[in-house]
Parts: sequence; structure tokens; C-alpha cells
Amino acid sequence: MHDDHCCNSQRRSFLKTFAGVAAASAVTVAGASTAQAATMDAYADPANPALEKGNMKLDPSRAALVVIDPQIDFMSPAGRAWPVVGESVTEHNVVPNLSRLFQAAKAAGIVVAISPHHYYPWDHDWKIQGPLEVFQHQVGIFDRKGPYTLDGFRGSGADFLPEFKQYIEDGKTIICSPHKLYGPQANDLPFQLRKQRVDQIILAGMLANMCVESHLREFLELGFEVAVVRDAVAAPKLPEGDGYLAALINFRYMANGLWTTEETVGMLRS
Repeated sequence: MHDDHCCNSQRRSFLKTFAGVAAASAVTVAGASTAQAATMDAYADPANPALEKGNMKLDPSRAALVVIDPQIDFMSPAGRAWPVVGESVTEHNVVPNLSRLFQAAKAAGIVVAISPHHYYPWDHDWKIQGPLEVFQHQVGIFDRKGPYTLDGFRGSGADFLPEFKQYIEDGKTIICSPHKLYGPQANDLPFQLRKQRVDQIILAGMLANMCVESHLREFLELGFEVAVVRDAVAAPKLPEGDGYLAALINFRYMANGLWTTEETVGMLRS
């Protein structure tokens, strides 16, 4: 009992401190954005880019929509990461945009796959952890009681956002084994896509500068053609930096396509 009490106290303390830092960061970023609004959009593409834009042409017969971490802890005000990701999720309209992508993908009949993030009790005993891992384990993001039970899963932070369940739980969407850090190297997502003869990926979800970028990099290394939907991803805003902006810069360098939801839905309907 004493150990549990200490652990819970540490978690509460950690979350309180983190939320305070996030709130201060949000104010700073919001103030900076207001100051810049009169002259430029911080997320707009450069007026005179040095690199050509990706020229990926969508072929629905060999394409899949891959959505990363469409879960309550990342995308709902009730989620445990909301204090640091909520501003980005909201300003990019990520939830309604993902709903549009799901609907269009299903209507087009393309493969839809989910790369979820789940932590089991033994994951909390990792001896090697990075800063984001420490935070996630401290506050219990994506926690489940085990891989073979749904006890306590429904409605928890690890569960899928209610808005997406009609698409994810239709018996046709591929729900992959969980990735554990950021990329798909530890789950079966690449295998499942290859088994469907998919070599084009429409990529969306969370977090833009962590899991989305890591999935992008791995898929490019495996020879897939990948487009990121820029307004269907979001990221934390912290004193360390705006994760969305960091990811967007790298997407411009690497992605075969960097599309809006509107553009993507239009291609799926054509």
C-alpha cells in the first residue's frame, strides 16, 4: 500500500507540474502566433521553396489510409495528454478532418489500417526511457491491463475516439498490434499492408513529430510512397518547441506528398 501511495503521489505531482508548464507554453506560443498573424502564417509553405514538392499521384487500387493513435488520450479533452496537445488538435481540426478521411476512404473502398499505441503493466518496468516515454508512463497514457483482456478498456484513454468507432470497428479495418515507441518497427503494420499489395500510404494521426514522422521515415525506407495529411495531424506545444512545426518542416523535406484533407478527399472521390 505504501508503494502504491507513493507512486500515485508522484504521478499526480508530475502531471500537475507538466500541465502547468504546458499551460505556460500555450500562452507563450499563442502570444507569439498573435504577433506574427499580421504578417504570416507560421505553418504556411515558404513563398520561394528551394525543393520541388512531392509529386505522388494517388492510385486507390494500391493505396491505404493509415491512422496512428486515434485514441482518447491524444484526441479528446478527457485524454491525459490533452493539456499539451489540445491546442494543436483543435487549431488543425484534426478530429473532424480524420472523420472525413475515414468516410472517404471507406467510400472509395481502399484499405484502412490503424496503428494503435498500448502499454501493458510490464511496459512500466522499462529500464531505458526517453523524456516522452517517462511522461506517458508517469500519467498512464494508453494503459491497458493486458493484451488478452478488454477489462477496463472501453471508454479509457487507450480506447478509440467514439467519433471513429463506426469506421474502425466495422470488421474490415485492420487494427494492428501496438507500436511501443514511435515507429511501426515493433508491430505488424508493414506486414499487413504488404499482404494487401499496398505500396501507397495516406498517413494521418498523432503525434506529428513523433509517431507520424517515425512511421513516415520507416515506410520510406521500406520503399512505400507516402503522403501526409497536414491538417489531420497534431503535436505537443512545449517550451522545447512546437512539435507540429518541427514535423511540418521535415514533411516538406521527405514526404512524397503533403496534402490537406480537402485535397485528399477530392482524390479519393475522383
